[in-house]
Amino acid sequence: MHVWKFGGTSVGKPERMHSIRTLITSDDTRKIVVLSALSGTTNALLAIGESLKANNDADAHAKIDALKAHYDTFLSELYKTADGKAAGQKIVDSEFSFIRSLTGIKPFTLKQEKELVAEGELLSTQIFQAYLVEEGVPSTLLPALEFMRIDADNEPEIQYTEAKLAELLPAHTDKQIIVTQGFICRNPRGEVDNLKRGGSDYTASLIGGAIRAEEIQIWTDIDGMHNNDPRIVKNTFPVRELTFDEAAELAYFGAKILHPSTITPARMFGVPVRLKNTMDPAAPGTLIADRTSSEVFKAIAAKDGITALYIHSTRMLNAYGFLRRIFEIFEKYKTPVDMITTSEVSVSVTIDNTERLQEITDELNTFCTLEEPDHDQTIICIVGNFSADNEGVAVRVFNAMKNIPIRMVSYGGTESNLSLLVHGRYKADALNALNDGLFSV
Repeated sequence: MHVWKFGGTSVGKPERMHSIRTLITSDDTRKIVVLSALSGTTNALLAIGESLKANNDADAHAKIDALKAHYDTFLSELYKTADGKAAGQKIVDSEFSFIRSLTGIKPFTLKQEKELVAEGELLSTQIFQAYLVEEGVPSTLLPALEFMRIDADNEPEIQYTEAKLAELLPAHTDKQIIVTQGFICRNPRGEVDNLKRGGSDYTASLIGGAIRAEEIQIWTDIDGMHNNDPRIVKNTFPVRELTFDEAAELAYFGAKILHPSTITPARMFGVPVRLKNTMDPAAPGTLIADRTSSEVFKAIAAKDGITALYIHSTRMLNAYGFLRRIFEIFEKYKTPVDMITTSEVSVSVTIDNTERLQEITDELNTFCTLEEPDHDQTIICIVGNFSADNEGVAVRVFNAMKNIPIRMVSYGGTESNLSLLVHGRYKADALNALNDGLFSV
């Protein structure tokens, strides 16, 4: 069985849903099809929620009416038969009746907001399943709320998902296509919640791992993961093969096509992930698996909004427990560290969440000396095959960056990542210089 995920732009227009139906029925492979909300829907639902939190019911009702009008038009273009349109209209009327019911709940809490936002995926999947029925496709809808759950730390319970799917799937062996929602789940209290990080991609990977799928396919509007940011750099190209580690590094450090959380369940169970383009289905895309191609340099990604902290101590650096004491502070305030470098008397770290920065620096100042933090920094992550036997890797990188100031370097923690810290104003120059210096384009 395969798991195929389609994002908001892939289902955002009736003709796109028509194309998806063609794609998923083009062979006999059984598939679990994970859908996001129609493009624009989640933002519209969040805007409705903001009006309700502000007790502006009139504004909320106007926004609900506008969103429903969009769906009514969508239905008229999606279905071909009177029965199909009637089925779709029944779904939309029912879900919008629930949305309107939320306007009567005071105060409008986070619980209601999560129920409201979940409507995007509930609408898209039911509408699409009704379309498959109209087309005569052997299919069924399996609600994610029946098998997807997070724990008290907001982490998905993969063993719960595995057990529930093992219980639910045998009842649908006669169906080629099983449609479900991405992003949404239940929390330990049984309430509607969501996966937050990674959204629908994460759902697809969790399902794929849980059922030991043959392959997970993430369908977007881009031909796989590119070697550089095509919004900034000309002459980028798709990377055809990446290891799980390489893809995770790129995703974590800014490659927008894939969230880093997506890789974890797939890597855990050894399920390949393929990134495909709904606009060009014949394109090979990017395969993420245990194997990879032999190129030294694979791809580059950039992560913005970085703050660098410079921690000095002539007295304690070589003392046992000094580094542990530093990182316990970051752990205490739930602030992940991206890059780390050390010298004889200092430690430099970067963070991308400054919400607890004041508390962190206050505690560090009790036993360290801190320089003024550097804000608005960018981490440039270069991914490839950087094993100890490959000569000249650092030389090529630094030659490419010879005209750009570098604040920090992290090299050697893994054999697939070399990271540089530069000020954000040098980001575009750095990405273009590295593209020219490392790739033959």
